Amino acid sequence: MKKKLISVLLCVSLAATMLAGCGSEKAASSNADAGNDAGQEAPAESGSTEGGGAEGGKTYAIVTKAAGNPFNEKTADGFKEVIEASGGTAIIKHPEAPTADAQVSVIQSLISQGVDSICIAANDENALQAALEEAMAAGIKVCCEDSKTNPDSRQVFVNQAGVNEIGVALMEAVHDITGGEGQWAVLSATSQAANQNAWIEAMKKTMESDEKYSKLELVEVAYGDDEPQKSTDQTQALLAKYPNLKLICAPTTVGINAAAKVLQDEKSSVKLTGLGLPSEMAEYIGDDDAHSCPYMYLWNPIDLGRLGAYTSIALVDGTITGAEGDKFTAGDMGDYEVIAADDGGTEMILGAPFKFDASNIDEWKDVY
Repeated sequence: MKKKLISVLLCVSLAATMLAGCGSEKAASSNADAGNDAGQEAPAESGSTEGGGAEGGKTYAIVTKAAGNPFNEKTADGFKEVIEASGGTAIIKHPEAPTADAQVSVIQSLISQGVDSICIAANDENALQAALEEAMAAGIKVCCEDSKTNPDSRQVFVNQAGVNEIGVALMEAVHDITGGEGQWAVLSATSQAANQNAWIEAMKKTMESDEKYSKLELVEVAYGDDEPQKSTDQTQALLAKYPNLKLICAPTTVGINAAAKVLQDEKSSVKLTGLGLPSEMAEYIGDDDAHSCPYMYLWNPIDLGRLGAYTSIALVDGTITGAEGDKFTAGDMGDYEVIAADDGGTEMILGAPFKFDASNIDEWKDVY
């Protein structure tokens, strides 16, 4: 797959966000207000996109993990931007809760509406299969982004970064920040989240395969269910349970934000790393005792949503089917190729995770 160098990707991310930025606050508010109901909005005037555009009258839905998740809202913003600029109608659905049952209800509603495509961040890898198979049988194109379903429930997965790349990057951060020894814990989202489980498993494999990690002890994987209060409670429980804990790794934007506040407010010596939004984490980033998180990683959620939209359009207009070897141009994001995924299905990869630290957090905190 052809990918841009990270510097180019960041420039594109910044440019895309500047275009959407003036309306992002309104869009985020609209999405949050829509919450359980969908956030369906009228399309923008028709436009063209490199490598094909949305056909007039077509509707493209994105289903996030749950309402109130800032990462999901930014992803939905990127999706909506591309669909409407291409002349289609974007339907945004934020389920009531981060559960498979809530997403199944949304999927069934979209089937009844007769949408042309569904792009979903799955709350459970297998529990959505019956609903998504019904959607595909009805002629609806299905792709996943952020968190995948099993291969039978999708045509292609829009992966934000390679699983092993994320696992290695996070494990290296754990090793670096702890000095290569001591107790550490993971604060995850839900226990069924496919992306979280894959990243955690990749971290474990990285730790087990290299002697340099032998003095590190993973004491627990805690689950905050991507809910701020539960993530806060789980962080406090980890601190109470493990007095010798040195670090928490939270590969979830909700979890890392909740943990950062707890650690910094309590002036804890426990440090933090993981995957976070610069806009939420800026006040916690710093390599000193006053800050809880020396550095973290992420990709641009707006670009993830944009690539999900371009993929949905390509599936609907027949440019791709989701088969290995399919290629298409995702507007100004460049060319992408569908490749084999490690679960037997197919995927495309947005890019490598990017490191945010004290040297660059200020330039990104107002972007996303």
